[in-house]
Amino acid sequence: MWQPTMADEPQMFAIVSNPDTHRYLGGMANRADHFTRFQRGGGSWFLHGYGSFMVRLKGSQDLVANCGVFHSYRGLGEDFDDKPEAGWIVAADHVGKGIAREAMEAALTWFDRMHGPREVVCMIEPGNAPSFALAGRLGFAPTRLAKLPDGAEVELFSR
Repeated sequence: MWQPTMADEPQMFAIVSNPDTHRYLGGMANRADHFTRFQRGGGSWFLHGYGSFMVRLKGSQDLVANCGVFHSYRGLGEDFDDKPEAGWIVAADHVGKGIAREAMEAALTWFDRMHGPREVVCMIEPGNAPSFALAGRLGFAPTRLAKLPDGAEVELFSR
């Protein structure tokens, strides 16, 4: 697991552009939106000292996931906004191999050690059963349903 660099952006775009991956990512539909989201992730590292990690298999330079805790503000309310937010995106051909669980356990352990144990939130789109299961295994509990500014419905969680 590594902090992101601009060299990771094209591989991450390829991962999120796969329809099997993109279906749970909301309104990111083009390269410009992806680039803005990727830059925002780098800004989380710079401004808050934490963010998502780029995940590679041992001995490979190919990205297989983006997992971690980043800082976000989504306009969803005081119970969610301006808090550390967990998130995981795994390449479609690596889903179900335990990569997200291993990476998120490591990321949350690192976050708690470096920033003190505190509330971390996450959101998952309805229908994403594997992510609901992983959230539960990571200690997240559902808090409420919410609508994103683009109208997409998500389930909010807290740990």
